[in-house]
Formats: sequence, C-alpha cells, structure tokens
Amino acid sequence: MTTTQVTYAIQDEYADDYSFCYGCGKLNADGLHIRTGWIGDKTVTIFHPRKEHTAIPGFVYGGLIASIIDCHGTGSAALALHRKNGHEPGDGIEPPRFVTASLHVDFLKPTPHETPLKLVGTVEEVHPKKWIVHTELFAGDTCCVKGEVVAALMPKTMMK
Repeated sequence: MTTTQVTYAIQDEYADDYSFCYGCGKLNADGLHIRTGWIGDKTVTIFHPRKEHTAIPGFVYGGLIASIIDCHGTGSAALALHRKNGHEPGDGIEPPRFVTASLHVDFLKPTPHETPLKLVGTVEEVHPKKWIVHTELFAGDTCCVKGEVVAALMPKTMMK
C-alpha cells in the first residue's frame, strides 16, 4: 500500500444496497469515495481534496474533514469486526456495516489543501456491537486533526 491509494478497501465489499453513502458509497456518483484498508494493525484512508473542498484558499473545509473521519471510523470498525470474524477485504465475504453513534473532532492545525490526506485509525472494541475508532489525520508528516468515532453495528431496522 502506498501513500496515494488503498489496495483492498472494506467499502469495495459493501453490498450495493448499502453503497450510496456520500462519504464512502462506491455507487454515489457525487460522493467522496472514501476507501479504508489495513496497514498492519492500523487502518488507513488516503484522501485527495478537490477544489470544492476549500474552506479558505489553501485550506480544507472542516466539515469535509469531519465527514472523512466519520466514514473512516465506520469503515475501520467494519474492518476490525470482519477481521475478528476471520475475513479480510478481497476474500469475497460481505463485511458487517456500521453507523455512527458519536463523532468528535479536534482541529489541531489548519489542514492544507494541496496535499493528500492520510487518516490512520486505531480500533478498540468496547462491545460486540460497538467499537471506538481513534483517528489521526495527517497532511504530509503533520498531524492536523484528531477524531473519535463511536461506531455501532447497523441496526436491522435500517436494512432491507
């Protein structure tokens, strides 16, 4: 895996019925197409901000940063439970899906626009249906943002 792409992403394995999320849905033509994979025991997402993701010239909009931390968090929880169940992205087994129970974002430094953003997550299981993902967002070697997502297993009431 390089710093510009994720080879095997959990979002590639989501069923088409659940692939319309603005952040990570592969079937959302206007979406962000967040893709989350493993580097060892950490999760990683690489995101390339587009022109429309500008807050002020040269810097990324904070709401967008919260969105990519959100989808990285739920994707990371899905990766962790999928691995716990003995599977990895690319093995053809549909992974579990998570939704956001809580999102917390701390902006440490302005996030520059003209560089790929690398999100690195640490996943902690707190309940069989609830996981916490701690994320650091880097622009180059600088940690600009820290976030925490509490991800809950998608309730059956949200499924078809």
